[in-house]
Parts: sequence; structure tokens; C-alpha cells
Amino acid sequence: MRVFNYGKQTILSDDINAVVEVLKSDYLTQGPKIKEFETAICKYTGAKYCVVVSNATAALHLTILAAGVKSDDEVITSPNTFVASANCAKYIGASVKFADIDLETANINTDEIKNQITGKTRAIIPVHFAGQSCDMEAIHNLAKEKGVFVIEDAAHAIGSDYKNTKVGSCAYSDMTVFSFHPVKTITTGEGGAITTNSEDLYRKLLLFRSHGITRNPDEMSKNDGLWYYEMQELGFNYRMTDMQAALGISQLKKLDQFKSKRKGIISIYKKFFKDDPRISFLKEMDFSEACFHLCPILIDFQKFGISKKKLMQDLFDAGLRLQVHYIPAHLQPYYQKQSFSKRDYPNAERYYEQTISLPLYPSLSEDDIKYIVQTFLRVLDNV
Repeated sequence: MRVFNYGKQTILSDDINAVVEVLKSDYLTQGPKIKEFETAICKYTGAKYCVVVSNATAALHLTILAAGVKSDDEVITSPNTFVASANCAKYIGASVKFADIDLETANINTDEIKNQITGKTRAIIPVHFAGQSCDMEAIHNLAKEKGVFVIEDAAHAIGSDYKNTKVGSCAYSDMTVFSFHPVKTITTGEGGAITTNSEDLYRKLLLFRSHGITRNPDEMSKNDGLWYYEMQELGFNYRMTDMQAALGISQLKKLDQFKSKRKGIISIYKKFFKDDPRISFLKEMDFSEACFHLCPILIDFQKFGISKKKLMQDLFDAGLRLQVHYIPAHLQPYYQKQSFSKRDYPNAERYYEQTISLPLYPSLSEDDIKYIVQTFLRVLDNV
């Protein structure tokens, strides 16, 4: 039986060689590859500064700290996201508010953000779902008017464009977060990055990344010698290794190639499914050129009398190890205890009821995709 997961890494011989070179070098962590990777990300995105970290959850946490979010502040994000987008605010005791999504794109709805903003709002975290950018200019203008930070959760969206600017350029935000988990477009095994155009935020991010410690003589209250360092804030060990950075540098060189391949795969899916009324896709907005991380499809299970639970199990048994992105964050037991309830965000819940993510990664051939579609339709017809 052929088996296909919804996502997986694409590792080539040059990626392996890059990591092996580091293993033979003098530095396994906190060495020159870190800065080299950060510089490469800045060059690709157009941002002035980059800080790479151990994972995107750590990156989100650091952006909240750098933005100065406090326990009596509020942070707004999308309910259609992995829980880390909301959890980062809870780490420092802040309140989380969700803004419902646009059903056509599954991205956060700017009008819903307006409905959630209060005098306590400190930051907005729009999530570029599946790789498609939110309407960042509209969100930026709203945030500027209200005096709040914008932190782009671009865990899905490295390589994507918004209005002819790279996601991560921070043209419409204060900071942008990327993920390099194996199922993402490029990988460092685990890993994440933050871009910004603010030197002040950059300095804070560097400090918080490594225990709140600085070795820069210009930033210290005194200097007792070459060994001296100062812990100036309560920071964390969110550092990336040189092995990860080397892999990231190698993968970044292939990002545009991966983007093209992923876009082509989605086009093939759309061609194969175009005559099936049960299956539809999210709308692609003119302002966004997505580097797709996911390929979500929509099925109105209620309308067609299909059990989603049974379909997923039967697909798994047939070798299609698919996934659902996402269980709305406000439906998780932890957030139910925080006073959120079912039906609070009806669009996110409706989307969750209808969506399944198909396999999407560069090594898929057209024959693979045809097999996946045939298997999917065969199982669907027999549920």
C-alpha cells in the first residue's frame, strides 16, 4: 500500500553535506552559521534584522516580551490556528481575544478585529493560514490608529508575498515569526525566526533569546574583563544550533523552487477535483501570492450526509494520513476554562467542520497526486 502524509520535509544531499560540515567544525552552537542564516533571511525578506530561535513557539513568546505585553493587556489573534498563536500571550499572563475568520480564505477578518479591540489591546497577531497572507495593510492601518503592535504569525508563510512585498519584510508589521518545523516549506528540524525593522525590538529579542544575558561592552554597566557578561533581563534559552542554521541556509536557497512546486501541486489537485461538487478550495486573494504550506479542501459533510470521522479513518486505512487544520483554539479544553464557548466564533467552527488537508510537499509527482485523488474519491464514494 502506498502511504502519503499531509506534509513532510524535503532533504537533499546538499542539505546533508551542509550539516556534516558543521559537525566537523569547531562550533556546534552559537557559532558563525547563526548570523549567516539570519543575514540570509534578511536578504530574502527585505527585513533589516532577524533573530533565529529554537522554534516558532519560542519566537512568538519572544515577540510578546519584546512588545512589552503585560499581564493586564489583551492580545488578539485568529481562532483558526495552532494553539501557540494564542498561548504566547498566556505565557506572560495576558488575556487572549479571538477575532473570527473570513470563510472564503480562513484568515482573520479585519472587521472582526475591530470588534475585539479595547483600550487594553496591546498586540494583534494575524495568522497567514496555509501560506496566504492576511490583508496586512488594513490590519496595519487599524493597529496604527489604535496604537497597538502587529506581530505576523507567518509560521505557514515563508516565501509568500503580499502586495509585491515579501512576508517577513515587516512593511506592515512590527515583527514577523516563521517556523522551520519539518512539515513547513523549509526546515531546520525544529526552529523559528523573527524579523523586524526596529533596532530596539531587535536588541530586546537578542537579549531574551539567551537568558537575558549580554556580552556587548556597550550595553553593560561595567566590564571586568574578557570573561565578563551581564544578565539584564529574565530571559530564556531559545537559541538555535549551528547545525540547524546550516540546514536552514541550504534549504533557503531552494525556497523559491519549493514554492513553485507546491503551487503546481495545488493546481493539479484543482484540475482533478474541478468536476466534483462535493469538494471546493479556499479563495486566493489578488493581493497575496502564497507559498502554500497546506492544501485544505472543503466538504460540506452535513449537506452530503458524510461522516467526517469515518472518512478520515477510512482514508488513513487506505494510506492517506491526512490532517485537519485546525481545531479552533477557543474549543480546546484549556480555553473553554477561560470562558470561551462553542459558537463564539461561528465561521472558525464552520470551517473546522468542513476542512481536510491533502498531502502537499515537493517530492509528490503528478502520478502520486493522481493516485491520491483516485484513492480519496474512492473512499469518499464509499463512506
